[in-house]
Amino acid sequence: MKNLDFFINHPFFKYVVVCILIVFGAIITSTILRKSLSLFIKRNSGSLKTDPTKYNFLKNALSFIIYTGAVIGIFYTIPSLRSLGTTLFASAGIFAAILGFASQAAFSNIISGIFIVIFKPFRVDDIIEVSGFVGEVEDITLRHTVIRDFENRRIIIPNSNISSENIKNSSITDSRINKRIVFGISYDSDIQLATKIIREEAEKHPNCLEWRSKKDIENGEPKVFIRLINFGDSSVNLRANVWAAGPIQAFEMECALNLSVKKRFDAEGIEIPFPHRTLVYKNKPAK
Repeated sequence: MKNLDFFINHPFFKYVVVCILIVFGAIITSTILRKSLSLFIKRNSGSLKTDPTKYNFLKNALSFIIYTGAVIGIFYTIPSLRSLGTTLFASAGIFAAILGFASQAAFSNIISGIFIVIFKPFRVDDIIEVSGFVGEVEDITLRHTVIRDFENRRIIIPNSNISSENIKNSSITDSRINKRIVFGISYDSDIQLATKIIREEAEKHPNCLEWRSKKDIENGEPKVFIRLINFGDSSVNLRANVWAAGPIQAFEMECALNLSVKKRFDAEGIEIPFPHRTLVYKNKPAK
């Protein structure tokens, strides 16, 4: 019992208990704040029309601040660590230089993340293309941005890399897509009939969006513009401009139109040609 009392009353035991309490307090506080913010975002982001990006970033920033405060609290609680901290601050010049060099990339990612949240080149739930990757923005953290592609894989890109890249955002301001679908027909096929088939198939697709104003409709503007864009080596190329609500709907519509237009072309005698090559002999070969 005496040994146990001695151990309990020893300052080291008290310091360990205090450190454990500080760590658990930081974990609990961080968890409560993150869950509270997540609940707040789910309940109010739609009704208030607020951008969830800033709240996701705030959750990560709060965790960083809380854990940093916990480390400072542990250093302040234990006298030996407090003296060590004083020594470290005394040599702050060398320590800051080493720390700055070692964490240059980390600070660059943090600053880039702050700029992303402030200037909003993209937001959470936007569909973007960056560094050759296309997908939906799932989260923006202090260090990186998480993109979920259409194969349900996560692409994690450091914020500093994204800041230096050109970004194609399909959701900012207006998410509608003017999808351009090209159909090649043979030179012998009826262009007017092919145009009629493409327009009918496009207009009856459920993803085809009505983009015209009342004035455009009164003036007879077609819902789907179809133009002869060029003459290929083996085909006359017609391009249909079809509007869709977003990139996913546009892709689904393009695949469906390729199938339905091909069936109509086959049924109504419109040929989709394959490449032809003509060989010309300048000198007749010997018999």
